[in-house]
Amino acid sequence: MIRVLLADDETMIRAGVRAILASDPEIEVVAEAGDGRQAIDLTLGHRPDVVLLDIRMPRLDGLAALVELRRVAPETAVVMLTTFGEDDYIARALGEGAGGFLLKSGDPRELLAGIHAVASGAAYLSPRVAQRVISELNGGRMTRAAAAREQVGTLTPRERDVLALVGAGLSNGQIARRLHLVEGTVKAHVSAILARLGARNRVQIAILAHEAGLLDSVEPPDGDVQ
Repeated sequence: MIRVLLADDETMIRAGVRAILASDPEIEVVAEAGDGRQAIDLTLGHRPDVVLLDIRMPRLDGLAALVELRRVAPETAVVMLTTFGEDDYIARALGEGAGGFLLKSGDPRELLAGIHAVASGAAYLSPRVAQRVISELNGGRMTRAAAAREQVGTLTPRERDVLALVGAGLSNGQIARRLHLVEGTVKAHVSAILARLGARNRVQIAILAHEAGLLDSVEPPDGDVQ
């Protein structure tokens, strides 16, 4: 069961999101918060697997709450939820350690897919957000690609294999099956990659894998059993 804390200051929005989450028997909403400060307090009390966090909230906005959550509850994944798709929100949220970014205007199936992905250790961006990120990457593609290849070159061959599969959106369990490793070994490789590349989360190294061209030879994860 994936335990979720839902934080949004609009009661009707919370009700709608809760109804979508309730349609999935593998997801349980364990608490709801109406502002960022309450979201932090409830996270510490309930220790959910995932916090679904609205960006614009009173007392403490979602971005500030994200920073604090990464400090006090690093084991809890955070997915940002907003009606806004501006690049600065996306960049700031991902830079501060969000594991996913979803738009309220997106397909409800994206919400469920995002919760499952982040809870399993993968990263998830709604398609429209991913489009923005890739577009931004393409703006300075050659410079970024060269820098990314140089960074990736510091990794061992096995770490590069793992990084490529992280970039393709696979969870630790899926990577373990793909590479015939135990999941704990994959987790250790991911931790080593994060440390060596100076990254804060899987989203950042997934972007780096994309920039370095590691995804070109990776098969999509659709055939991997969860």
